Amino acid sequence: MAEQTCDQAVDSGPDEEGYARGLGSRQIQMIAIGGAIGTGLFLGAGTAISKAGPSLILAYAIAGVVIFVIMRALGELLTYRPVAGSFSEYAREFLGPFAGYVTGWTYWLFWVVTGMAETTAAAVYVKYWAPGIPQWLSALCFLLVLYAANLISVKLFGEIEFWFSMVKVTAIIGMILIGIGVLTLGFGKAGETASVTHLWQDGGFFPKGVGATLMTLQIVMFAYLGVELVGVTAGESEDPEKTLPRAINTLPLRIVLFYIGSLAVILAVVPWTEFQPGVSPFVAAFGKIGIPAAAGIINFVVLTAALSSCNSGMYSTGRMLRELAMRGQAPSRMTALNKRQTPAAAITASALLMGAGVLLNAVAPGKAFEYITAVATVCGIWTWSIILICQIRYRTAWQRGDLPEPSFKAPAGLWSSWAALGFLGLVVVLIAFDADNRISLYVFPVWAVLLVIGYQVLKRTRPEAVRGTADEQLPVAGPR
Repeated sequence: MAEQTCDQAVDSGPDEEGYARGLGSRQIQMIAIGGAIGTGLFLGAGTAISKAGPSLILAYAIAGVVIFVIMRALGELLTYRPVAGSFSEYAREFLGPFAGYVTGWTYWLFWVVTGMAETTAAAVYVKYWAPGIPQWLSALCFLLVLYAANLISVKLFGEIEFWFSMVKVTAIIGMILIGIGVLTLGFGKAGETASVTHLWQDGGFFPKGVGATLMTLQIVMFAYLGVELVGVTAGESEDPEKTLPRAINTLPLRIVLFYIGSLAVILAVVPWTEFQPGVSPFVAAFGKIGIPAAAGIINFVVLTAALSSCNSGMYSTGRMLRELAMRGQAPSRMTALNKRQTPAAAITASALLMGAGVLLNAVAPGKAFEYITAVATVCGIWTWSIILICQIRYRTAWQRGDLPEPSFKAPAGLWSSWAALGFLGLVVVLIAFDADNRISLYVFPVWAVLLVIGYQVLKRTRPEAVRGTADEQLPVAGPR
């Protein structure tokens, strides 16, 4: 497809975005899983375990309930109107053009920063085999390879992600089964000491207090970043009304199995006191069991997980940046699609900015992952909050009869949405009390100032780009 101009694209509907609807149910399911299984679980959990001990399992469970509420709220919106730039589009419709502009750019920044985190984690995993290779060099190589992979057709992208995710799912299930085998049959070096009593014996279930557990919520929420990626795939799904609700409804099972189940087994096999920050608990656990080959395999799997998540991030940034360009809120050249109907120009621009993560790996390799995840988490919290607020406004509108009723309704009315918003606010407050993660609260105001300046420039130079469908603000409903 030839390059489109902004003026043409502003009036384009969801069916005229130019993308090929090449993602089937099987691929959507695995992309949803792949986006939710990455460095937050495989690498970030090591730091969280050292801070909270076994109580981290409870933190993942509570956060998982909140994430499910957010995804069901997104499901309402997606079945109402499935579009590729879903988050910014819903913000634009229900909150006004400025909210749509801020949400689009912030979600784009979120995945750019997440891409940095994933390449950083991948570079850390490489040290398992080649400790002499500089961390920044590995990160650069991975970034270039994934950039090249993202210029393929969306159907092939979906197929690659399907198999990437299949490797992760199979590996986690295998890890759980091996861990259960160690606990029940007692094989391996950890067989004699492995016991479920490790979950409460070594200092108790809350060895460092409830406060320490609360302080891990930032790390926990980062682990869930990416579950909303199904919203970005809406414009390229073959049957979004069926495939997206199905992907969302399987989320509780994924949380119980991949997060709560895997951590519970690992912490029962190896005492939490033996895990170190910055070291994958999965790799460390198999090292303790005494299966060196298995530890190497697991390290390869977590490397695959990081690259898969980064690959999904590059996919997302390209689509979101192109959506902004179609609205006239980014350079018009970003609307260009290549012959394979992928947004090559937007992907290229995003990949170049992800290169900043390579620089951070060179300057501060020890703190790179923590700094990047802190910024990504705040961006993700903004996006999740917008989803909840838009769902609240949408539900108010369809209950009033102004908009069609969705075929996929969020449970518990609006109470759950308001409670989830409160939880996200708590996480932001907790970030302010964490010295390592507080950097995100310094970065975000700077980002906000840049967005305001950019918006004011657009109002003067391209007023048509900041016209929204929500100039008449919809009322916010209270819980019921």
